[in-house]
Amino acid sequence: MKRLILALSLIFVINGAAMADGNAFTPLNFNDTQYGTTTTTTKTSQYGNVTTNSIEEAVGNGNIQNAIQQLENAQVDIRNDLLNCKTKYADVDAQYKLIKNERKSLKKQVSSIEKRIKEIDKAKEKIRKNML
Repeated sequence: MKRLILALSLIFVINGAAMADGNAFTPLNFNDTQYGTTTTTTKTSQYGNVTTNSIEEAVGNGNIQNAIQQLENAQVDIRNDLLNCKTKYADVDAQYKLIKNERKSLKKQVSSIEKRIKEIDKAKEKIRKNML
């Protein structure tokens, strides 16, 4: 009988300690309209001592969902910006390659024209030497 009473009293003590926080894990304690607010109460005992108790209210589920939604929207915007940047990069890269090829072609034309001018100059010099 003593063991039964001791076991029951131990269970009640442990149960009381577990329930001392006010059952914070039940969904009924969540408030969707407030997020992390703190209320402070002060009490004066019969001996003149002032005690302060702070009680933090539970986090609202709706605010967390709103925050997640905002993050998802921001992620979509950033992905759209990335897509726009990639498209612009591809356009500029294509223009760069086109201009690079055109530059290479013009350089060949310039060098061939310069070569022809040098050949004409050499031919003129040969003709002048033959005239003398």
